[in-house]
Amino acid sequence: MSDPDDFPTDDDFSTADPDPDEAPTVTCRRCDQTWDLAREFENLGVGNHAIEQFALDHKRHTGHFPDEIRTWRAVCRNCPEEAERLATDAVTRWAETHARHTRHEVEIRHARSDETTRVTADE
Repeated sequence: MSDPDDFPTDDDFSTADPDPDEAPTVTCRRCDQTWDLAREFENLGVGNHAIEQFALDHKRHTGHFPDEIRTWRAVCRNCPEEAERLATDAVTRWAETHARHTRHEVEIRHARSDETTRVTADE
């Protein structure tokens, strides 16, 4: 993966011609299950974020993400607003927009580390 702080993407498993036999698997210890994403990988095609979509669907149905999926969290330091995203650019966009509109400071907690970034209205 090019950026270790981001979650695995379809690009990490891509080939010139998508091969369902090379599709990733996703596990969830909380659900005690493993899923082969061959069908999703084939139907959505490479580049259409099959892993991301599966993770979002899993969260929507169970309330948690599968194993190995780490999210970026933006938390406002002035109000109860927050956002959880799978990609750094999406959470940064939310934080910058919130800070610009509310003049609140937002803290971004990185997906795979203890590092944080602060976003203010001036940024």
